[in-house]
Amino acid sequence: MAQKYRIYINEKVILLTESEPKKAESYEKIDAQMFDLKIIYTWILAHRKNNFYIICKDAKAYIKNIIANITLIEAAGGLVENNKGEYLFIYRNDKWDLPKGKIEKDEKTKIAAVREVEEECGIKVTRLGEKICKTYHAYISRGEVVLKKTHWYDMKYNGKAKLVPQLDEGITDVRWFKKGHIDAIIQNTFPSILDVLVTEDLIKDKPAPLSE
Repeated sequence: MAQKYRIYINEKVILLTESEPKKAESYEKIDAQMFDLKIIYTWILAHRKNNFYIICKDAKAYIKNIIANITLIEAAGGLVENNKGEYLFIYRNDKWDLPKGKIEKDEKTKIAAVREVEEECGIKVTRLGEKICKTYHAYISRGEVVLKKTHWYDMKYNGKAKLVPQLDEGITDVRWFKKGHIDAIIQNTFPSILDVLVTEDLIKDKPAPLSE
């Protein structure tokens, strides 16, 4: 099966794909040989289109090459389910999000994921499950274009503790949502979070053409 990766820049997406996407007319094609994320970042933000794609023979090798030529920040977080079948979301910077944060030096990815969930939501994770997926987004940090790679994990929580948002991290609300009641999340979250929700079958698909 052909591999695909997405790099998000705010609400825009760069699709790295080994075959032409469906509804290619909805995208702007970028030449794989000329691509440099640090150079093209500002151009993409200013472009009228939100969706871009790059055809590459080996998408995994291609994204590894991008990572090798940019500052990479690694983060980890989780999609937490309780024993009522509800899922944990945080509200930060006027968007619904999933708890996550930077991996500390010499910290294992799984440990970082659990720590960030516990710190941001005020709970103790009962069980750490399998990795869900990885997401990528680019942004400006200290005047430099950087790429954040976030590792997402399934988690379970069986307790009854009161949720406590980590206010000093800009989190103003933490809530449990049932699977069928996450429309508010879908309408006001980040595209990378939608990737996690699609992978876990919490939503059927992302809006086209982001469903590619």
